[in-house]
Amino acid sequence: MPKQKKSTVVNTGIAGLNEILRGGLPASNLYMLQGAPGSGKTTAALQFLRAGVEAGESCIYVTLSQTAAELEAIAVSHGWTLDGIRVEELSTSGTVNEADDQSIFLTADLRLDETRKAIEAAIEEHKPRRLVYDSLLEIRLITGDSPRFRRELIGFKSFLAKRNVVALLLDTQTPGYDRSGEEVEGLAHGVIRFDKSLEEYGGVRRRIEVSKMRGVPIADGYHDMAIREGQGVVVFPRIMSSAAVETAKPQLIKSGVAELDEMFGGGQEAGTTTLVIGQSGTGKSTMSSLYATAALERGESVALFLFEERLETFFRRSEGLGMELRQFHKDGKLVLRDFNPNEISPGEFGQIVQDAVTQNKSRVVVIDSLTGYLNSLPHREKAVRDIQSLLKYLARSGVLTMLIVAQHGLIGQNVGIDVDVSFLGDTVLLLRIMEHEGRLRRNITVVKKRHGPHDLNIRELIIESGGVSVVAYNPLPDPK
Repeated sequence: MPKQKKSTVVNTGIAGLNEILRGGLPASNLYMLQGAPGSGKTTAALQFLRAGVEAGESCIYVTLSQTAAELEAIAVSHGWTLDGIRVEELSTSGTVNEADDQSIFLTADLRLDETRKAIEAAIEEHKPRRLVYDSLLEIRLITGDSPRFRRELIGFKSFLAKRNVVALLLDTQTPGYDRSGEEVEGLAHGVIRFDKSLEEYGGVRRRIEVSKMRGVPIADGYHDMAIREGQGVVVFPRIMSSAAVETAKPQLIKSGVAELDEMFGGGQEAGTTTLVIGQSGTGKSTMSSLYATAALERGESVALFLFEERLETFFRRSEGLGMELRQFHKDGKLVLRDFNPNEISPGEFGQIVQDAVTQNKSRVVVIDSLTGYLNSLPHREKAVRDIQSLLKYLARSGVLTMLIVAQHGLIGQNVGIDVDVSFLGDTVLLLRIMEHEGRLRRNITVVKKRHGPHDLNIRELIIESGGVSVVAYNPLPDPK
């Protein structure tokens, strides 16, 4: 029987992080996980060890800062157990299981020596494949000076390397602590940083950065992350447009309304983005329902993401226009999600959209509205850049993307958009309401279309019970 080839990467237990690392951590090395208290380091460390247990590996959690009971509580909060993970609970104030109260008066050298011996003895006895060391802060406090702390880490790294252990060292970054001169990051094969911040309003924003990883072409920069009950740390890698699979020659996508398709020169092209811009009540969401229904009736899958409308409201509005979409949703052909403000990061939203394309094979994606999406985020200019990367990914995937953009005001010319997003669209469809002879009339115009010809005439959009139609804009006849 041929000898099985040993894997060159180690599963971190965090899917999104594995993607950033192009598969996982390079085997048999020492890594640092840095972050402030409460940033998710312990949870991620438990996921790392649980992945090792699932792979049949021996795993040790060496804790100098938390008790075994505290670790158990963290695991239980996610529905996990510590089965298969050996917890070595040590104390830097004395030897392991030291009962003598006078141990608190041991010299720093002796405390450091006893702690080192206890850790090495546990490794020699249980021969782990994976090890978590929690945390470096306690060792840093014992050693007292940076050169000594660095020498201690060099010795520990050498000890682990000889025993083929993959070690994750947790490093708590406390505010105001001066770490100049340590340069300990240079000793690690890789450094991962967890970051959390509080905005003026809303929940905690969490990010992850792989600041160093030798020999791996990582996806550098910040990526959004979250801590979810039952899942632990969840990472959402930034969407890379180059990751999309290029599609064949673009095809025309119909709306189901012949007159509307004529305005676009026969239809809209797959792999493009259409901005549907208009004031409240002009029919923007109706346009998205129209294209979604036509695609579903052709047998294609559709993804529709709502930021301002509830699912039931969407279904009822569509049904009032003769568009029956509930069954498509039940059958899984229509991916329909609504989001509350401040509950989703750009990275997570991008991951949800990407999954809709790769897993559900959605050919039409609607974001209703882009205005609501931007309003739910603290840094709108950054969010526009993020959505631009997502649109490039969708374009390369051959998806028709429709972005609903709301303008201020109801009737009149003094309308505008908070953030200029016009550059995002290959096609711009402008909807307006005009007063004409005592009646409100909806106008529809194709302002821009990068690919192919389009109609520049202003037409009337008629939305009534049972359907949608587009007709030539003619003056209303005088009442007799």
